[in-house]
Formats: sequence, C-alpha cells, structure tokens
Amino acid sequence: MNQPDPHSDDTLAARDDAAAPADDGFYRGSFFGRRKGHKLKLNQAELFKTLLPRLSFDIKAKAPADLRTLFAPAVEAVRVEIGFGSGEHLVAEALAFPHIGFIGCEPYINGMAKILTDIEDSGVGNIRLYAGDAAELLAWAPAASFTRIDLIHPDPWPKRRHWKRRFVQDATLAEMARVLVPSGEFRFVHDIPDYVAWTLWHLMRSPHFAWTAERADDWRLPWPNYTMTRYGRKATREGRKAAYIISKKIS
Repeated sequence: MNQPDPHSDDTLAARDDAAAPADDGFYRGSFFGRRKGHKLKLNQAELFKTLLPRLSFDIKAKAPADLRTLFAPAVEAVRVEIGFGSGEHLVAEALAFPHIGFIGCEPYINGMAKILTDIEDSGVGNIRLYAGDAAELLAWAPAASFTRIDLIHPDPWPKRRHWKRRFVQDATLAEMARVLVPSGEFRFVHDIPDYVAWTLWHLMRSPHFAWTAERADDWRLPWPNYTMTRYGRKATREGRKAAYIISKKIS
C-alpha cells in the first residue's frame, strides 16, 4: 500500500484541519484555545490540584523585577521553553542544569499532565509552569529575564491563511529580544522545511538576532546533549530531517 507523503499539501492540510481547534472564541494571542486530548488519569487529575498550583505563577500580578526569585533554592539564570509538548526536553534540561531555573509554557492540558507526572517522579525542583499563551508570558516578563528561549517542533500551521498563527513573527522576535539578556539565545527545531525557511527568513531580517551557524552540520545535527522529543523521534522514523537553529541576540 502506498503511504501518504508527509510533506504533501494534502497531508499537511489534513493535519492542520485535525489540529485546528473550533472557532469558539478562545483565541489567546499565539495560541488558539487550550486543547485537550484523551481523558486524564486519576493521578494526573490529582496533580493538577496539588502540584500544578505549587509550580505555577500568576501573570495577572506584576512580575517580580528578577524572575530568579520564582525559584527556591536560588538559581543563577532563567530559561524558558515555549510549547514543551510532553516535556521530555524540558525535564532533561532541568535535571542537567540544576543551577538554572526553567519556565515551561504549554496550553495543551495533556502535555501539562505528562510533565507533572515526570516532575513528581524525577523530583526535579527547578521547573515552573505556565499553562497559557506564551506571548502573554513574554509580555509579562521584565526585560533581560532569560538567557535562552527554546521553541521545539511548534505547530507549523501549514495553510497559507493560517501563517499568522505561527509563533515566529517579527513582533514575537522583537519581544523575545526584549526579554533575553545580551547575547541570549533563541533555539528553534523543526522537521517541516517550510517552517524552517519561514523562521530563518524572519531571523535574517530581524535587527535583533544573528544566526550562529558556520557550517552545514551546525543546523543539520542536534546541538550537544540535545534531548530528542517523542515527536522528533517519530519524525526521524518517518524520514523527516529536522533543522536545529541557534540564533543569538545582537547586543
């Protein structure tokens, strides 16, 4: 049986239609409603009541001048991962760098449930979570709050009429530059060539960022100690090659 081409317009359009939430008025800036998949397990539902409130923070309140104060024990710096999916990369990074605080942003309820389970099982203590719109989180954060921002396999929104929903835009790059420290990094991973090209085009025209690649392997290969996500492994199995883009804020 012939298998569908994962890069064909029909396949991408079908995936887009399946992923797009109903037009129910829940537009939240860069995210379009909080999406929920399968029913939560009992222990996951309990973690929403017990663990998530301890790891969350209220962006309706004024942000502290230094986001490192969100963490105890004290941390030396803060990083953020936008749309962490199931949380494999975020948890691995937090375990590898216990002196850094990590903020994970994810509107997808089942992704939040998965990472809560992993946080409880691993005992990692340097993660804070925001279950909402990443654009609102960035707008809330003080200038020069983060040393690094990661965006790994975000929704590609392949239909042209939906490109405005892609997280990488001129405005979001400017906002990321505002909240990054001098020489801070924005790291992007994707297996859809069109979104990779879109991101590079926006980065190259941005006055705030410089792409750090000097040779092909700098973007063809994962950066050292990169934790492959479940989606990344699936893409590899299906023959899709990801690009690993590291860009640095121009001071």
